[in-house]
Amino acid sequence: MISYTVRRMFSLIPVLFGMTLVVFAIIRAIPGDPAQVILGQKATKEAIVTLTKELGLDQPWYTQYFDYIGALFTGDLGTSLRTRGAINDEIWPYLAATAELTIVAMIIAIVIGVNAGIISAWFSNSWFDYVAMILALIGVSMPIFWLGLMEQWAFSINLGWLPSTGREDVRNPVDSITNLYLIDTLLQGRTDQFIQVLKHLVLPSLALATIPMAIIARMTRSTMLEVMKSDYIRTARAKGLQMFWVVYKHSLKNAIIPVLTVIGLQTGLLLGGAILTETIFGWPGIGRYLYDAINYRDYPVIQSGILIIAAIFVIINLIVDLLYAVVDPRIKYHQ
Repeated sequence: MISYTVRRMFSLIPVLFGMTLVVFAIIRAIPGDPAQVILGQKATKEAIVTLTKELGLDQPWYTQYFDYIGALFTGDLGTSLRTRGAINDEIWPYLAATAELTIVAMIIAIVIGVNAGIISAWFSNSWFDYVAMILALIGVSMPIFWLGLMEQWAFSINLGWLPSTGREDVRNPVDSITNLYLIDTLLQGRTDQFIQVLKHLVLPSLALATIPMAIIARMTRSTMLEVMKSDYIRTARAKGLQMFWVVYKHSLKNAIIPVLTVIGLQTGLLLGGAILTETIFGWPGIGRYLYDAINYRDYPVIQSGILIIAAIFVIINLIVDLLYAVVDPRIKYHQ
Protein backbone atom coordinates (compact mmCIF):
# COMPACT_ATOMS: atom_id res chain seq x y z
CA MET A 1 0.00 0.00 0.00
CA ILE A 2 2.78 2.45 0.92
CA SER A 3 4.81 1.80 -2.23
CA TYR A 4 1.66 2.07 -4.34
CA THR A 5 0.83 5.40 -2.72
CA VAL A 6 4.35 6.72 -3.32
CA ARG A 7 4.24 5.66 -6.98
CA ARG A 8 0.87 7.34 -7.44
CA MET A 9 2.14 10.54 -5.84
CA PHE A 10 5.11 10.64 -8.22
CA SER A 11 2.81 9.94 -11.17
CA LEU A 12 0.89 13.11 -10.30
CA ILE A 13 3.93 15.29 -11.07
CA PRO A 14 3.81 14.97 -14.89
CA VAL A 15 0.03 15.42 -14.78
CA LEU A 16 0.31 18.70 -12.89
CA PHE A 17 3.28 19.77 -15.03
CA GLY A 18 1.29 19.20 -18.22
CA MET A 19 -1.66 21.04 -16.73
CA THR A 20 0.48 24.12 -16.01
CA LEU A 21 1.64 24.18 -19.63
CA VAL A 22 -1.92 23.92 -20.97
CA VAL A 23 -3.27 26.58 -18.61
CA PHE A 24 -0.31 28.87 -19.34
CA ALA A 25 -1.05 28.70 -23.06
CA ILE A 26 -4.82 29.06 -22.74
CA ILE A 27 -4.92 32.07 -20.44
CA ARG A 28 -2.56 33.98 -22.71
CA ALA A 29 -5.08 33.47 -25.49
CA ILE A 30 -7.61 35.50 -23.49
CA PRO A 31 -8.17 38.80 -25.32
CA GLY A 32 -6.92 41.89 -23.55
CA ASP A 33 -3.66 43.34 -22.27
CA PRO A 34 -3.18 43.02 -18.48
CA ALA A 35 -1.40 46.36 -18.30
CA GLN A 36 -4.24 48.03 -20.21
CA VAL A 37 -6.88 46.44 -17.96
CA ILE A 38 -5.04 47.42 -14.77
CA LEU A 39 -4.42 51.03 -15.82
CA GLY A 40 -7.80 51.57 -17.44
CA GLN A 41 -8.97 52.64 -20.87
CA LYS A 42 -7.60 56.18 -20.51
CA ALA A 43 -4.01 55.08 -19.85
CA THR A 44 -1.35 56.39 -22.19
CA LYS A 45 0.66 54.11 -24.44
CA GLU A 46 3.86 54.99 -22.59
CA ALA A 47 2.33 54.03 -19.23
CA ILE A 48 1.12 50.72 -20.66
CA VAL A 49 4.58 49.92 -22.07
CA THR A 50 6.25 50.83 -18.76
CA LEU A 51 3.89 48.66 -16.71
CA THR A 52 4.24 45.77 -19.16
CA LYS A 53 8.02 45.83 -18.63
CA GLU A 54 7.60 46.07 -14.83
CA LEU A 55 5.34 43.02 -14.84
CA GLY A 56 7.76 41.08 -17.04
CA LEU A 57 5.13 40.57 -19.73
CA ASP A 58 7.46 41.84 -22.42
CA GLN A 59 9.56 38.68 -22.10
CA PRO A 60 9.08 35.72 -24.50
CA TRP A 61 6.40 33.28 -23.41
CA TYR A 62 8.88 30.47 -22.76
CA THR A 63 10.95 32.73 -20.50
CA GLN A 64 7.83 33.64 -18.52
CA TYR A 65 6.83 29.96 -18.30
CA PHE A 66 10.19 28.68 -17.05
CA ASP A 67 10.42 31.56 -14.57
CA TYR A 68 7.00 30.49 -13.25
CA ILE A 69 7.97 26.79 -13.04
CA GLY A 70 11.26 27.67 -11.33
CA ALA A 71 9.41 29.69 -8.72
CA LEU A 72 6.97 26.81 -8.15
CA PHE A 73 9.82 24.48 -7.21
CA THR A 74 10.70 26.90 -4.42
CA GLY A 75 7.10 27.02 -3.21
CA ASP A 76 6.50 30.50 -4.63
CA LEU A 77 3.18 30.86 -6.46
CA GLY A 78 4.18 34.23 -7.81
CA THR A 79 2.96 37.79 -7.43
CA SER A 80 -0.43 39.15 -8.40
CA LEU A 81 -0.25 41.58 -11.31
CA ARG A 82 -3.19 43.54 -9.95
CA THR A 83 -2.46 43.81 -6.21
CA ARG A 84 1.34 43.27 -6.37
CA GLY A 85 0.91 40.99 -3.35
CA ALA A 86 2.31 37.49 -2.86
CA ILE A 87 -0.20 34.90 -4.07
CA ASN A 88 0.89 32.52 -1.28
CA ASP A 89 -0.51 35.00 1.24
CA GLU A 90 -3.55 36.09 -0.77
CA ILE A 91 -4.97 32.77 -1.92
CA TRP A 92 -5.33 30.82 1.34
CA PRO A 93 -8.28 32.79 2.83
CA TYR A 94 -10.23 32.31 -0.42
CA LEU A 95 -9.29 28.64 -0.67
CA ALA A 96 -10.24 28.09 2.99
CA ALA A 97 -13.64 29.70 2.42
CA THR A 98 -14.36 27.42 -0.55
CA ALA A 99 -13.04 24.37 1.32
CA GLU A 100 -15.33 25.06 4.27
CA LEU A 101 -18.33 25.54 1.99
CA THR A 102 -17.49 22.41 -0.03
CA ILE A 103 -16.96 20.21 3.04
CA VAL A 104 -20.28 21.24 4.61
CA ALA A 105 -22.07 20.79 1.26
CA MET A 106 -20.59 17.32 0.76
CA ILE A 107 -21.49 16.25 4.31
CA ILE A 108 -25.10 17.22 3.59
CA ALA A 109 -25.00 15.50 0.19
CA ILE A 110 -23.48 12.29 1.56
CA VAL A 111 -25.73 11.96 4.62
CA ILE A 112 -28.97 12.68 2.78
CA GLY A 113 -28.00 11.15 -0.58
CA VAL A 114 -26.67 7.84 0.74
CA ASN A 115 -29.56 7.29 3.14
CA ALA A 116 -32.15 8.27 0.53
CA GLY A 117 -30.60 5.80 -1.90
CA ILE A 118 -30.49 3.04 0.72
CA ILE A 119 -34.12 3.49 1.76
CA SER A 120 -35.22 3.69 -1.88
CA ALA A 121 -33.50 0.37 -2.59
CA TRP A 122 -34.81 -1.15 0.66
CA PHE A 123 -38.39 -0.20 -0.21
CA SER A 124 -38.02 -0.32 -3.99
CA ASN A 125 -41.13 0.53 -6.02
CA SER A 126 -42.74 2.09 -2.95
CA TRP A 127 -44.06 5.64 -2.73
CA PHE A 128 -40.82 6.73 -0.99
CA ASP A 129 -38.76 5.26 -3.83
CA TYR A 130 -40.76 7.10 -6.49
CA VAL A 131 -40.74 10.40 -4.60
CA ALA A 132 -37.00 10.19 -3.78
CA MET A 133 -36.01 9.42 -7.36
CA ILE A 134 -38.25 12.17 -8.77
CA LEU A 135 -36.65 14.64 -6.35
CA ALA A 136 -33.21 13.34 -7.33
CA LEU A 137 -34.03 13.91 -11.01
CA ILE A 138 -35.22 17.43 -10.21
CA GLY A 139 -32.09 18.04 -8.15
CA VAL A 140 -29.79 17.06 -11.03
CA SER A 141 -31.75 19.22 -13.48
CA MET A 142 -32.23 22.31 -11.30
CA PRO A 143 -29.91 25.26 -12.06
CA ILE A 144 -27.92 26.27 -8.99
CA PHE A 145 -28.34 29.99 -9.63
CA TRP A 146 -32.15 29.63 -9.68
CA LEU A 147 -32.18 27.49 -6.53
CA GLY A 148 -29.91 29.96 -4.75
CA LEU A 149 -32.16 32.90 -5.63
CA MET A 150 -35.25 30.98 -4.48
CA GLU A 151 -33.55 30.15 -1.17
CA GLN A 152 -32.73 33.81 -0.61
CA TRP A 153 -36.27 34.85 -1.50
CA ALA A 154 -37.90 32.25 0.79
CA PHE A 155 -35.63 32.04 3.83
CA SER A 156 -33.99 35.48 3.88
CA ILE A 157 -36.44 37.97 2.40
CA ASN A 158 -39.83 36.45 3.29
CA LEU A 159 -39.09 34.51 6.48
CA GLY A 160 -35.97 36.32 7.66
CA TRP A 161 -34.55 33.12 9.16
CA LEU A 162 -31.12 33.09 7.53
CA PRO A 163 -28.67 35.65 6.10
CA SER A 164 -28.67 35.90 2.33
CA THR A 165 -25.04 36.80 1.63
CA GLY A 166 -21.62 36.83 3.17
CA ARG A 167 -19.66 34.51 5.38
CA GLU A 168 -19.98 36.20 8.76
CA ASP A 169 -21.85 38.91 10.64
CA VAL A 170 -20.02 42.14 9.74
CA ARG A 171 -21.06 43.60 13.09
CA ASN A 172 -19.34 40.73 14.91
CA PRO A 173 -16.39 39.65 12.71
CA VAL A 174 -14.48 36.46 13.36
CA ASP A 175 -10.87 36.71 14.51
CA SER A 176 -9.28 34.49 11.92
CA ILE A 177 -6.74 31.83 12.91
CA THR A 178 -7.01 29.16 10.21
CA ASN A 179 -9.49 31.03 7.97
CA LEU A 180 -11.86 28.09 8.51
CA TYR A 181 -14.41 30.06 10.49
CA LEU A 182 -16.23 27.11 12.07
CA ILE A 183 -12.95 25.86 13.49
CA ASP A 184 -11.76 29.36 14.45
CA THR A 185 -14.89 30.15 16.44
CA LEU A 186 -14.68 26.81 18.28
CA LEU A 187 -10.99 27.35 19.09
CA GLN A 188 -11.86 30.73 20.60
CA GLY A 189 -14.91 29.40 22.43
CA ARG A 190 -17.21 31.86 20.64
CA THR A 191 -20.48 29.94 20.48
CA ASP A 192 -22.39 33.02 19.30
CA GLN A 193 -20.05 33.48 16.34
CA PHE A 194 -20.13 29.75 15.57
CA ILE A 195 -23.92 29.89 15.27
CA GLN A 196 -23.72 32.97 13.05
CA VAL A 197 -21.14 31.35 10.75
CA LEU A 198 -23.28 28.21 10.59
CA LYS A 199 -26.32 30.28 9.63
CA HIS A 200 -24.37 31.90 6.81
CA LEU A 201 -23.34 28.43 5.60
CA VAL A 202 -26.82 26.91 5.44
CA LEU A 203 -28.20 28.42 2.23
CA PRO A 204 -25.07 28.27 0.03
CA SER A 205 -24.16 24.76 1.20
CA LEU A 206 -27.69 23.49 0.52
CA ALA A 207 -27.62 25.00 -2.96
CA LEU A 208 -24.18 23.55 -3.65
CA ALA A 209 -25.15 20.13 -2.24
CA THR A 210 -28.22 19.66 -4.43
CA ILE A 211 -26.62 18.16 -7.53
CA PRO A 212 -24.12 15.83 -5.77
CA MET A 213 -26.87 14.78 -3.35
CA ALA A 214 -29.10 13.71 -6.24
CA ILE A 215 -26.26 11.89 -8.04
CA ILE A 216 -25.18 10.08 -4.86
CA ALA A 217 -28.77 9.05 -4.12
CA ARG A 218 -29.28 7.58 -7.59
CA MET A 219 -25.93 5.77 -7.58
CA THR A 220 -26.51 4.37 -4.07
CA ARG A 221 -29.96 3.08 -5.02
CA SER A 222 -28.63 1.45 -8.20
CA THR A 223 -25.73 -0.35 -6.52
CA MET A 224 -27.79 -1.33 -3.47
CA LEU A 225 -30.48 -2.92 -5.65
CA GLU A 226 -27.85 -5.00 -7.40
CA VAL A 227 -26.15 -6.11 -4.17
CA MET A 228 -29.42 -6.92 -2.38
CA LYS A 229 -30.17 -9.51 -5.08
CA SER A 230 -26.97 -11.42 -4.23
CA ASP A 231 -27.01 -14.91 -2.73
CA TYR A 232 -25.17 -13.93 0.46
CA ILE A 233 -27.77 -11.25 1.19
CA ARG A 234 -30.58 -13.79 0.78
CA THR A 235 -28.64 -16.14 3.06
CA ALA A 236 -28.25 -13.44 5.70
CA ARG A 237 -31.98 -12.73 5.59
CA ALA A 238 -32.76 -16.46 5.76
CA LYS A 239 -30.68 -16.70 8.94
CA GLY A 240 -33.05 -14.24 10.57
CA LEU A 241 -30.80 -11.18 10.70
CA GLN A 242 -32.67 -7.92 11.16
CA MET A 243 -33.22 -6.13 7.88
CA PHE A 244 -31.54 -3.00 9.20
CA TRP A 245 -28.25 -4.85 9.72
CA VAL A 246 -28.57 -6.70 6.42
CA VAL A 247 -28.94 -3.40 4.58
CA TYR A 248 -26.52 -1.13 6.43
CA LYS A 249 -23.81 -3.64 7.37
CA HIS A 250 -23.72 -6.25 4.62
CA SER A 251 -25.31 -4.61 1.57
CA LEU A 252 -23.90 -1.10 1.98
CA LYS A 253 -20.36 -2.34 2.58
CA ASN A 254 -20.37 -4.15 -0.75
CA ALA A 255 -22.19 -1.40 -2.64
CA ILE A 256 -20.18 1.55 -1.40
CA ILE A 257 -17.23 1.48 -3.85
CA PRO A 258 -19.08 3.03 -6.85
CA VAL A 259 -20.58 5.55 -4.42
CA LEU A 260 -17.10 6.46 -3.14
CA THR A 261 -16.04 7.14 -6.72
CA VAL A 262 -18.95 9.51 -7.23
CA ILE A 263 -18.29 11.24 -3.90
CA GLY A 264 -14.63 11.82 -4.82
CA LEU A 265 -15.44 13.19 -8.25
CA GLN A 266 -18.20 15.45 -6.95
CA THR A 267 -15.97 16.84 -4.18
CA GLY A 268 -13.35 17.82 -6.73
CA LEU A 269 -15.96 19.33 -9.03
CA LEU A 270 -17.45 21.41 -6.21
CA LEU A 271 -14.05 22.85 -5.31
CA GLY A 272 -13.54 24.15 -8.81
CA GLY A 273 -17.13 24.80 -9.79
CA ALA A 274 -18.59 26.71 -6.86
CA ILE A 275 -18.31 30.09 -8.58
CA LEU A 276 -22.06 30.41 -9.26
CA THR A 277 -22.92 29.69 -5.64
CA GLU A 278 -20.19 32.00 -4.39
CA THR A 279 -21.38 34.80 -6.67
CA ILE A 280 -25.04 34.52 -5.70
CA PHE A 281 -24.35 34.37 -1.97
CA GLY A 282 -21.42 36.81 -1.93
CA TRP A 283 -19.13 34.06 -0.68
CA PRO A 284 -15.42 35.09 -0.74
CA GLY A 285 -14.15 31.82 -2.18
CA ILE A 286 -11.55 30.69 -4.69
CA GLY A 287 -14.09 30.83 -7.52
CA ARG A 288 -14.71 34.54 -6.99
CA TYR A 289 -10.97 35.11 -6.60
CA LEU A 290 -10.22 33.46 -9.95
CA TYR A 291 -13.17 35.21 -11.62
CA ASP A 292 -11.78 38.60 -10.60
CA ALA A 293 -8.31 37.51 -11.74
CA ILE A 294 -9.67 36.59 -15.18
CA ASN A 295 -11.36 39.99 -15.49
CA TYR A 296 -8.03 41.70 -14.73
CA ARG A 297 -5.99 39.25 -16.87
CA ASP A 298 -4.00 38.45 -13.71
CA TYR A 299 -2.04 35.54 -15.21
CA PRO A 300 -0.09 34.39 -12.11
CA VAL A 301 -3.25 34.22 -9.98
CA ILE A 302 -5.15 32.26 -12.64
CA GLN A 303 -2.27 29.82 -13.12
CA SER A 304 -1.70 29.25 -9.40
CA GLY A 305 -5.39 28.99 -8.56
CA ILE A 306 -6.07 26.39 -11.23
CA LEU A 307 -2.90 24.49 -10.25
CA ILE A 308 -4.02 24.26 -6.61
CA ILE A 309 -7.53 23.13 -7.57
CA ALA A 310 -6.10 20.51 -9.94
CA ALA A 311 -3.69 19.26 -7.26
CA ILE A 312 -6.51 18.92 -4.74
CA PHE A 313 -8.65 17.13 -7.32
CA VAL A 314 -6.03 14.49 -8.10
CA ILE A 315 -5.20 14.02 -4.41
CA ILE A 316 -8.88 13.40 -3.67
CA ASN A 317 -8.95 10.78 -6.41
CA LEU A 318 -5.86 9.13 -4.89
CA ILE A 319 -7.52 9.06 -1.46
CA VAL A 320 -10.63 7.47 -2.97
CA ASP A 321 -8.49 4.80 -4.65
CA LEU A 322 -6.82 4.00 -1.33
CA LEU A 323 -10.18 3.82 0.42
CA TYR A 324 -11.23 1.02 -1.93
CA ALA A 325 -8.79 -1.31 -0.21
CA VAL A 326 -9.95 -0.18 3.23
CA VAL A 327 -13.62 -0.79 2.44
CA ASP A 328 -13.07 -4.04 0.54
CA PRO A 329 -10.11 -6.15 1.81
CA ARG A 330 -10.31 -8.24 -1.37
CA ILE A 331 -8.79 -5.34 -3.28
CA LYS A 332 -5.00 -5.53 -3.23
CA TYR A 333 -2.58 -3.05 -4.74
CA HIS A 334 0.63 -4.48 -6.19
CA GLN A 335 3.74 -3.49 -4.28
